[in-house]
Amino acid sequence: MRRKRGAALAAIAMAGVLTLAACAKDSGDNSAAGDGGESGGDCVTAAAPPRAEASSQKREESADVDASDLKVGLAYDVGGRGDASFNDAAAAGVDKAVEEMGVSDTTESTAAGTESEDAKQQRLTQMAREGYDPIIAVGFAYADALKAVAPKFPDTHFAIVDDDSVEAKNVTPLVFAEEEGSFLAGVAAVYKSENCHVGFVGGVDTPLIKKFEAGFVQGAKAVSDKVKVEVDYLTPAGDISGFNDPSKGNVVGKSQIGKGADVLYHAAGASGRGVFEAAKDADALAIGVDSDQYNQKTVAEVKDVIMTSMLKRVDVAVYDYIRAVAEDDLDSLPERFDLEVDGVGYSTSGGKVDDITEILDGYKAQIVAGEIKVSATP
Repeated sequence: MRRKRGAALAAIAMAGVLTLAACAKDSGDNSAAGDGGESGGDCVTAAAPPRAEASSQKREESADVDASDLKVGLAYDVGGRGDASFNDAAAAGVDKAVEEMGVSDTTESTAAGTESEDAKQQRLTQMAREGYDPIIAVGFAYADALKAVAPKFPDTHFAIVDDDSVEAKNVTPLVFAEEEGSFLAGVAAVYKSENCHVGFVGGVDTPLIKKFEAGFVQGAKAVSDKVKVEVDYLTPAGDISGFNDPSKGNVVGKSQIGKGADVLYHAAGASGRGVFEAAKDADALAIGVDSDQYNQKTVAEVKDVIMTSMLKRVDVAVYDYIRAVAEDDLDSLPERFDLEVDGVGYSTSGGKVDDITEILDGYKAQIVAGEIKVSATP
């Protein structure tokens, strides 16, 4: 069931956000970045947004939460721990709960790329029968399995990442505003593109991944009326192998670069490694997703091309969910993890976007204030 936005998560403060200055075209002055960074060459045609004041508030966390009586089950999507993407982010949230809240026991299991719904149901059922509570299903692919399993274990807490279709009292959706974080990725891509030509590589053609595409394209076009955007998906809906096929990611990445794109943004799970490799081979840039991929060991050999990552804070959502279960306060969770609660955002590791952080934060402030409405569909 959907949860109310909790007051425990701080809002972002901002100032000077009264108009949609970011979307006003500046045809006569390419110094749109103002004092905050590079102009993006001739590609940027929009005036820079008003600067956002840094918030003095910080996200609050309950002190000294004791979760030692919890046994946490983690059911991964394809790729599992080590995918350098959202499975790893979920794992990080559980690992933090073990370290900081004393979770006594954890178990994890990974879905196969071609497994049946029965296999997913069996995975969740086995965890529940073994006394794991809460159980966290990582990915929308578990929705049907959870609809079947959760009613059989009404005293077990379940959560599902990236889906809010399961109507059950013991199921909590952990959903995100991927389009808002992807909007900032699109802005960053244009500012760093030398060719005024960028690309999006989606893993599987699903409504969820369409949100990444929609935000990225909208962000790119909000700052440039000249930019060209390539869009490709590795597999169609129903074929989830697109999230775990680096070789296919490499082929599609090379294709987009061959067409002129010099900054590629992927939302393709473990397949993103292939996109990074394509960028490295062509001396292009890339944008990671979900985790701060610049710091992921599994892509360390290609990290120099990762200019930023769109952070989807699955780790925060998972950690907060476990804490809420321990405190018996699920209503403290936000309805959606968005920019306002830092549920999505961007990374600065590697320093490649340091010169445009004021611009990115300005757009972030406008989205939080409602001055910019980001569409969840292309």
